[in-house]
Amino acid sequence: MSDILLSLYPWTKSLHITSVIAWMAGLFYLPRLFVYHAEQSKPSDSRDDIFQVMELKLFRLIMNPSMIATWVFGLILVATPGVVDWGAVWPWTKAGSVLAMTWFHHWLGQRRKEFVVGNSPVSGRTFRIMNEVPTILLVVIVLSVIVRF
Repeated sequence: MSDILLSLYPWTKSLHITSVIAWMAGLFYLPRLFVYHAEQSKPSDSRDDIFQVMELKLFRLIMNPSMIATWVFGLILVATPGVVDWGAVWPWTKAGSVLAMTWFHHWLGQRRKEFVVGNSPVSGRTFRIMNEVPTILLVVIVLSVIVRF
């Protein structure tokens, strides 16, 4: 099995990076959509309907599949011999940040559901602040993997 994983390593790594890019695009864009949704529409107006369609398609068609692919290819990389040194700090900081990113993904999913029922208690300002979360986590992940501190 380890021979197969090693031979597939370049493909697995490439697909993992591609999935991460797609997932990050959604994690950057959905909170920005929420800012405009919270500030520019009211429940059941025409803009609310448009925002809901955009948010649903982004979340279900791009973000969910790319998050799943990121996890699948990432776990395959973890299982590939010689890729991860669990005695170092970097895999743990990356793992913690990926878990936090996954939490953020689900937090966004809950906010989307609140817009659907017309009850979003979160302000545009809060969404602007939360829009920085994936950036901070991305920096930690990239530094963890590249610098390997």
